[in-house]
Amino acid sequence: MNTLLVIVIVVLAGLAVVSLVRGIVAFLQSSKIELERDPAAGPSENQLLQNKMMFARIKYQLAAVVVVAVLMLMNR
Repeated sequence: MNTLLVIVIVVLAGLAVVSLVRGIVAFLQSSKIELERDPAAGPSENQLLQNKMMFARIKYQLAAVVVVAVLMLMNR
């Protein structure tokens, strides 16, 4: 059971890293024109992707922390 939980932790950590990298790539693709555009026009596609990737990263990190807590409780 411990091995399975460790594998789950590694997968969740990997997903968090992938989400982080995708968010950084979306951030780097922001252009000066996009940054100077009217904020009343609403968020751009890149801004929405950045937000989505940040939320995904937080979810995966939370899930990994929960699995680590379960693993620690099991091995008390």
